[in-house]
Amino acid sequence: MEASSGVDLRRVVIALGLAQIVSWGTLFYSIAVLGPPMAHALGVGDVMLYGSFTGALFVSGLVSPWVGRRIDRRGGRGVLAGGSLLGALACAILALAGNGITMLAGWLLAGVAMGACLYDPAFATLFRVSGASYRRMVTALTLFGGFASTVFWPLTQLLIQRQGWQQALLVLGAVNLVVCAPLHGWVLPMAPARNVPTKAQPPAEPSARMLDATFFGLCAAFTGNALVFSAMSVHLIPLLQGKGLSASQAAWVAAMIGPMQVAGRVIEYTLLSRWSPSRVGTLAMWLLPMALGLLALVAPNLRVMGVFALLYGMGNGVMTIVRGATPAELYGRERYGAINGAMATPVLIAKAAGPIFASLVLSATASPLRLLLCLAAIGAASSVIFSLAVRRRRPAIATNPQQPVHP
Repeated sequence: MEASSGVDLRRVVIALGLAQIVSWGTLFYSIAVLGPPMAHALGVGDVMLYGSFTGALFVSGLVSPWVGRRIDRRGGRGVLAGGSLLGALACAILALAGNGITMLAGWLLAGVAMGACLYDPAFATLFRVSGASYRRMVTALTLFGGFASTVFWPLTQLLIQRQGWQQALLVLGAVNLVVCAPLHGWVLPMAPARNVPTKAQPPAEPSARMLDATFFGLCAAFTGNALVFSAMSVHLIPLLQGKGLSASQAAWVAAMIGPMQVAGRVIEYTLLSRWSPSRVGTLAMWLLPMALGLLALVAPNLRVMGVFALLYGMGNGVMTIVRGATPAELYGRERYGAINGAMATPVLIAKAAGPIFASLVLSATASPLRLLLCLAAIGAASSVIFSLAVRRRRPAIATNPQQPVHP
């Protein structure tokens, strides 16, 4: 499959997909396995350890607008390759850390790397070369990314058992260096491959016309949705146990969510491909409060919990695609990287703040049920805001068809 520019899209998607598995697995998911032995060896507490990781997510959000603008101007080859090199360096710093300060520095550098080589820059890069196939290519890319934890959780655990956590980090850094950096540097096209008149070079910032009520509505909706998913990612198993499930049953329900994410992306790719991204997004947004309401209000049994995992996992999986495709639908090709990068900042900050927010709610209410209802309410409010935002934009598209260009 080739774009109009002659770029081999299959080759690009496979390269980006393999790199996404490694980038997510080494920079984002690895802390779940590496965290305890690292904290014990360095003599730091959980607050310092996970606070450093939270700082990394904040940093990734802060660099996202610059990354998006850079990709708009020069394409994603240099940004993604540079992010992989920074990821390798961050892993090396973490492996050699002798105290909490050095560990913090390593995670903050990892945050810069995440901002430069995870989904948002990959989406912006793919958007530059894929033309009309963009949405299907985004879905295909997320299918790769969905296997990151499946591959790297057991791999990282095996490395720790055989070599220790420091050597494991060095190996993870080496994988970024010898796999991701070459894939990004050699396979991706040198420059943006799209038909843009030379005099129409997009400015560094999104135009005032694009920073409208729809933009801020989408930011609010995506941010609320990310806050809830992030909060649940840390507190899910304790909440399931609070509903009366055993530890093994809670782990089984949680384990179902990953495959349901992939299933949701497959359904989007096959059955919902003719729906607009905003229409798919409306459906996906509502799956989250539905799942949390079911978990909060229905007496628990494994069948009900299976339905919860189905709704929750599919909603989470499809939202990754919606986040990448909806800005393209509503705002078109011009300045896509800048728009998507600007939207990524509050979303990534919300991901960082979600677990802390949930802990504060639990401390204030001492009630897992109230936490679930609070998160369900945020999810429902985000769904309403999203629906209103995309409805506001669609009439503008109909009356001014030159404003956005559908991917």
